[in-house]
Parts: sequence; C-alpha cells; structure tokens
Amino acid sequence: MYLQHLSLTNFRNYVRLELDLPPHVSVFQGGNAQGKSNLLESICFLATTRFSRTVAERELINWDVMAERLPFARLSANIQKGERATLLEIVLSPRSAAHHEGRAVVGPIQKYIRVNGVSRRPADLIGQLNMVMFSPRDIDLIGGEPALRRRYLDITNSQVDPQYLKALQRYNKVLSQRNHLLRQIAAGQSRPDELLFWDQELVKAGAYIVLRRQRTIAELNDLANPIHDQLSGSREKLILQYRPSIDREAPKLGGFPEVEQAFNRALGAARPRELARGLSLIGPHRDDVGFLVNEIDMGTYGSRGQQRTIALSLKLSEARFMLTQTGESPVLLLDDVLSELDPERRRHLLGAVSNYRQVLITTTDLDRFPSEFLARAEKFRVADGRVEPA
Repeated sequence: MYLQHLSLTNFRNYVRLELDLPPHVSVFQGGNAQGKSNLLESICFLATTRFSRTVAERELINWDVMAERLPFARLSANIQKGERATLLEIVLSPRSAAHHEGRAVVGPIQKYIRVNGVSRRPADLIGQLNMVMFSPRDIDLIGGEPALRRRYLDITNSQVDPQYLKALQRYNKVLSQRNHLLRQIAAGQSRPDELLFWDQELVKAGAYIVLRRQRTIAELNDLANPIHDQLSGSREKLILQYRPSIDREAPKLGGFPEVEQAFNRALGAARPRELARGLSLIGPHRDDVGFLVNEIDMGTYGSRGQQRTIALSLKLSEARFMLTQTGESPVLLLDDVLSELDPERRRHLLGAVSNYRQVLITTTDLDRFPSEFLARAEKFRVADGRVEPA
C-alpha cells in the first residue's frame, strides 16, 4: 500500500497543494509553522477522519477563506493497494454560515466522504489507508490520561478490524442512552428496571471491544519486547498490560462468554454507585493500558527518557502489528521525532522504518539524518504552505 498523490484545498495553511509521492522514503524539511505537521495530519485525517491531536474541525478550514460565502476545505488521496487504485476524499463545510463585518460566523462543520466518487459514511473510509503516526506527543500515551490510550487502541483496531469499529460506534450510542436513563432515574423520572435492556446492549457491544483490545495488547506486547530490549540495551523488560474496568484483578479474561459474564457481574456490583452518580462507571470507556518496566509502572514512575523509549517501542510494534494483520505495509508518518531522540535511538528508528514501503518524515534540520539515508530518500522543501522538490 502507498499514497500516490495528495491534494489539499483550503486545509489549514495549504490553499492549494498537488503532491505526487514516491513509494519509498520522503523527507520534508522546513522551519517551524510552515506546514510540515499539517501535511502529515492531512494524511492522518484521510485515514481515520480524525486529527491526531484535539482540534476543532472548523479550525481545519483555512482562515483566509472564512470571508467567502461558502468556506470549505477539501482533502483527497490516490491510494494504490496491489493492483487496485482507490480515490479517497473528504470535504469539510459548515452547515450554515452568517457574515459579520466581512468574516463568516460558521455553524457546525459537516464532513462529506467519498470513496471512488461515491458518497460514503465516515466508517467506510477507515481501513482504506492504513497509517502509523510517530510524533513527539507519543510520550503522552505512556504518562498521560487514560483517554489517550483508549483513543490509541480504538484508532489502531478500527484500521484493521471493521467489526471493532461497528461495535465501538454501537457501544458509544448505547452508553449515551444509558447515561441519559441513569440521570432520569437519579431524578426520579424513570425506574431502575428500565436499565435491563441497555445493560444487555452495553455488554453485547462492549464485550467485543474488550476482547479485541486485550488481544491487540497481547500482540503488541510480543512485538514490542524485542524492540524495547534493543533500545534499552537489554537493561529493561517491558510488559504491556491491558486493564479492563470490568475486572481489574484478572486482566486476561479468556473468550467472549467469559468477558460477557465478567461484564454482567461488574455492572451488578457497580449498580448502587451508578444510580447514585447518574453515570455509567463500568465498561470499555473506563479501561486503561499499563506499561511496566522491571515490574514498575512507567506511567507513574517512569522518567521522560524511559517513557520516550516505551513510546517508540510501541509505535514500531504498531507498524509491525498492522502489517501482520492486513498483509499490507502501512504508510508511516514521522513528524519531527528525530529531534527528541539520541543518536542511537535515531539510528535504530531510521533503520526500522526503512523496511516499509512508504515513509514520510518531517524535520527542521537535515543534519540529523545519515548521508546514506538521505541519498536514498526523496527530499522536499516546505515553506509557507507550499511543498517543492529540494
């Protein structure tokens, strides 16, 4: 799999970009705030319909076009998978736009998705272009909030497992309805026995999410162990541990029936607390992932250097995981990560990613790359929302 052509219109600081990409390593060099990260984020958005960091979708539309009557942004990518070519397209446009002193005041943003020119749902886009994004912010996956780790698992699994994405969408809808009912019960407007239906639906969708996450973490653990062993000089033993809220004491839950049984038991035990708070306290939306080095929790006690090494091990294992799951090499996106690494880890990373079919790397300084690596790479210059061959 590789991305042949990227087209951007009014996306962030790109007014108009038409970029052909080779099926090997490309290095994009430029100063800060010139559009390097936006370039990679556009590919991440086309692959997952999400930005890798929290950004309001109206901020994805170029600020200068907001004075127009119908501001919009368009992203498209030509993807090659074996003998099959696929055209992906996303158009962002406000549902409504008023104007005040020459500037548009936009309403909620609508996403229009097309695959090969046919209108599709956002879910139909995910999995068409598999990618792994490396970023200096990856360190937050280790020491940051649990929501970041859940989001990471959801994006990774959704790209390789359509059933996971469907279960996740169903689970989120059921969770919203169940929370609404819990608030009504707390206010004396509904009866507790009305929860039975929503409990069953929550367990049905949630059990698959828990089981898939557990299996993914187990596979990532096996892949990350030798990588981390090499990066740490064989001084540290890394363990990735899935921590489901339905059974914190026994994270390995076995098959689907066992997960359902554990989920039902946990819901029953949490019922008084949930009714008191008017909130669902058990389920995949409360799960977490632990990173243990020599049996010490690195999320709490790890140094920045240790957390950065774990994050790099995790991302390299994710790339291998996607390759084994799909049989297709994912597109690797490395957003200025070399500046965060010492020479040894930099050398290991560049050696590892060179084995993938397509790699896009941004940097402010070409001196961080070995000359022999640059000799094999296609080089581009990024300046003020423009990309030109270097």
